Amino acid sequence: MSDRLAVLPQYLLPKQALTALAGAAASARLGALTTAAIRRFVRRYGVDMSEAANPDIASYPTFNEFFTRALKPGARPLASAELICPVDGSISQFGAMDRDKILQAKGHHYLTTALVGGDEALATQFDHGSFATLYLSPKDYHRIHMPCDGRLTRMIHVPGELFSVNPPTARGIPGLFARNERVVCVFDSPRGSFVLVLVGATIVGSMATVWHGVVSPPRKKQVREWRYEVGQVALKQGDEMGRFLLGSTVVLLFPKSDLRFNPAWAPERAIRLGEPMASGPAPN
Repeated sequence: MSDRLAVLPQYLLPKQALTALAGAAASARLGALTTAAIRRFVRRYGVDMSEAANPDIASYPTFNEFFTRALKPGARPLASAELICPVDGSISQFGAMDRDKILQAKGHHYLTTALVGGDEALATQFDHGSFATLYLSPKDYHRIHMPCDGRLTRMIHVPGELFSVNPPTARGIPGLFARNERVVCVFDSPRGSFVLVLVGATIVGSMATVWHGVVSPPRKKQVREWRYEVGQVALKQGDEMGRFLLGSTVVLLFPKSDLRFNPAWAPERAIRLGEPMASGPAPN
């Protein structure tokens, strides 16, 4: 995939065309070329294929199927915790919000209203709440799981840019996570409502959920929303809820409460799906 894209005159192509070309290559069945691209990716990023349910690189018919590979059963045991970490990756930032301000990086904040696509009523529910921003690097497992039991009430697709979301970019682009394309998932849980946001990134930014399938593409210019009846989508702690097809950041929002994050957590620390994330009393 990357070899083919590398020979294209990218300066002649608009961003949408580059995205479409990358997406087509990632989902194409190119035989030996696909296998060669996967092998190169595994070497470059140090992907640990021993954890994969299927460690045979040559058996993946497309790059996307490799990228969203499943883990072996038992590879990520779930801790006995109120909230578990929903992904493999590293911690970008986490902690309490200053009313509606989320810390992106030192010197950079953005607003909850912008993150959720402009819905002030939704954003206000999380004033003075807690957040966690978790970055998935190319080598990581790219499925997202539930931090706790939850019932889906809404899903919002917010169009936007496809900037890289790696740590240097997060430090350099103001409001990055509220500017990139994203899928906002709103859940009810035993401890109240919470939001789990899938943020797209260079080069494809394609995102899917287990209840909807691929949400993006298609890419629309307007915000789209889906609402769900009670019991229509209910997931247990640890269940898969979605996956990135070359996307790479999750942002979680929790309402105001005495939420206590794992004391071992710190920015840039490596994290694994299933480890303790936080605990504390439910919000009032």
